[in-house]
Amino acid sequence: MPQQRPPAATPVLSVIGTGYLGATHAACMAELGFTVIGVDVDPDKVASLSAGVVPFFEPDLDDLLKRNIDAGRLSFTTSFAEAGEAADVHFICVGTPQQPGAYAADMSQVFGSISALAPHVSSTDVIVGKSTVPVGTADEIVDQLKNTAASGVDVVWNPEFLREGFAVQDTLKPDRLVVGLASERAEQVMRSVYAPLIADGVPFLVTDFPTAELVKVAANSFLATKISFINAMAEVCEAAGADVTMLATAIGYDPRIGNRFLSAGLGFGGGCLPKDIRAFMARAGELGAEEALTFLREVDQINLRRREHTVDLARKTLGGDLRGKVVTMLGATFKPDSDDVRDSPALDVAVAIYNAGAHVRVHDPKGLPNAERVYPHMDYRSDLDDAATGSDLLILGTEWREYRDLDPASLIDKVRNAVIIDGRNVLDPHLWRSAGWTYRALGRPTA
Repeated sequence: MPQQRPPAATPVLSVIGTGYLGATHAACMAELGFTVIGVDVDPDKVASLSAGVVPFFEPDLDDLLKRNIDAGRLSFTTSFAEAGEAADVHFICVGTPQQPGAYAADMSQVFGSISALAPHVSSTDVIVGKSTVPVGTADEIVDQLKNTAASGVDVVWNPEFLREGFAVQDTLKPDRLVVGLASERAEQVMRSVYAPLIADGVPFLVTDFPTAELVKVAANSFLATKISFINAMAEVCEAAGADVTMLATAIGYDPRIGNRFLSAGLGFGGGCLPKDIRAFMARAGELGAEEALTFLREVDQINLRRREHTVDLARKTLGGDLRGKVVTMLGATFKPDSDDVRDSPALDVAVAIYNAGAHVRVHDPKGLPNAERVYPHMDYRSDLDDAATGSDLLILGTEWREYRDLDPASLIDKVRNAVIIDGRNVLDPHLWRSAGWTYRALGRPTA
């Protein structure tokens, strides 16, 4: 059993898992002045991070990583023993992906990390979960630790609220901190860990375990519902000849509703919202509360229908048949300012159009390498003009700034047919139509 250590005035932190969440959390906590050790079972990832290279794209994270490695505050290892014996507070930041063929979350990385860490921690340490997990996980971890050297270690649940593209900002200047815990000592430790943020006025909410575990999935479910609501309105607008963008603007003035997440289009994707609402439904069923979340099934279905509808709109726009047509997808990532293509609506539509017989070219400022690893059969173009040349149809699938700023007049001579589907409702229809384009969008009149 590791030697017991007295509580540290300034704790040393370990971060277990150095993917998107873990690497960001480790670098940001080091930026706040803590000594941080990142742990991962992937030696290549550890080597990359140790060299100051982030293996994914996230604005500002590269500079933060290098600065704190150079300052000696941040290091990475594959050794749970090294991290467990050196650190006082251990953040669990591993993935909880959707189980294959099921809605429930795969918790193997969470419980595996606890098993690997437990033999190396002191009874004065604190284990802090940040991964998005089914409610009840913290209690399961407490039970898991009872017959180990870590018996009696305080467990805390501290959900993350990161937005890809804004993860550094969301960590260093969060809108709230939530900690689910069961002891006064654990609260004192968490207040010391987040003291710089609390001093800046960030709200610090102390809850029980299940409330803290529910906060992230409840927030994501609400946001997903709001997005799917406006996309359901887009379906009605298309049937009625109304304009969903004006509808969203009008209802968004109501302060009870607000205008954020009221943008109709291809819908949500990524590694969080889709799998989180599905895991939430699965866990509610296990708890006997499945009827409370049946609406989330329709939220999910509305979201997926938008992708199918975009393929249908592409087919209709090109005369009813996609075979032999050249279609250029502008965007591969699920959102701008990211290289993440997990459950990307844009890429999903591109694949469906490819399967319908079209020649599909895909352009994206950051996501092409990841997209090509998943779907190597499509035509990936790093130059936008090259991607558009000779195309019968452009589809804006991800609202990158460079697509929003496109000059339709300069692009019209490159394409074979000047037709564009604005899958995110971010382009100016008048500007594109006046330049000679046929402009189509989701939930908006054809002219």
